[in-house]
Amino acid sequence: MPLRSILAAVLVAIIWGLNFVVIDVGLEGMPPTLFLALRFLVVIVPTIFFVPRPKSRFRDVVLIGSFMSLGQFGLLYTALAIGMPAGLASLVLQAQVVLTVVFAALALRETPTRSQLVGVALGAAGLVVVGSGRGVETPVLAFFVTVAAAASWAIGNVIARRVGRSGATSSPLAGLSLTVWSALVVPIPMLALAFVINGADAVGFALTHLTVPQLLSTAYTAWLASLVGYGIWNTLLARHAASAVVPFTMLVPPIGMTTAWLALGEVPTVIEVIGGVMLLLGVAITTGVLGRSLRKRRQQSP
Repeated sequence: MPLRSILAAVLVAIIWGLNFVVIDVGLEGMPPTLFLALRFLVVIVPTIFFVPRPKSRFRDVVLIGSFMSLGQFGLLYTALAIGMPAGLASLVLQAQVVLTVVFAALALRETPTRSQLVGVALGAAGLVVVGSGRGVETPVLAFFVTVAAAASWAIGNVIARRVGRSGATSSPLAGLSLTVWSALVVPIPMLALAFVINGADAVGFALTHLTVPQLLSTAYTAWLASLVGYGIWNTLLARHAASAVVPFTMLVPPIGMTTAWLALGEVPTVIEVIGGVMLLLGVAITTGVLGRSLRKRRQQSP
């Protein structure tokens, strides 16, 4: 890819890496379901009035939104609210790459290559190591809810992959329209769930006592993480091979964990670091990054 595209991909990784700490800060004093409803309400309004409807079938748009947005972020916000460290969440969520390969093999009959199988096995082992070596401040339920968020994202990837075969999401504008219109499935269910879980009084109090960090967090997650981030990302995927673009998501965990360390004082345990390295190596092998790098070195060697 040209330097301009590489810098754009790095920018997206930075935006998404910082996003975990931003969410964690915004959740202070706010029910996670209500906070998520606000985020996607800001994504939708007023953007939906300017972005055309996607060409994909309405059922597919609903399914993608249900898993990529409602499921993934509903579970992620819940995990952060019940004690999942933001930095560790940015790492565990990368299990979606490994899970996507597994789910694609089951649902789309896409047979994984030998290197992908190795990557899946290594990534899964790394995830187990991270889970077993998590610090005492990380509740086991929060860890597994984060894994469930990664699984939801992976299912959304598989659905989007199936839809993409038809060419309905091949252009940058189509990718942005899918992001915006699929967000319609989030606010009402999450707002209803907030009323059921927290009660009308708690929801009303939270909405009438929004803090500056909550407002800034909502703006960041909606405009930067969702619209700007996915807008750039979809543009890169439309212009370059996915194998050249997707590996940049591996920058998200280091950025997320470093930011959480500096801003929140989250220091990962040694076992978490070891498991994290195993997980990222598995992702690198699964996406073919490591294999391409080794082949390039062999070609350049005398």
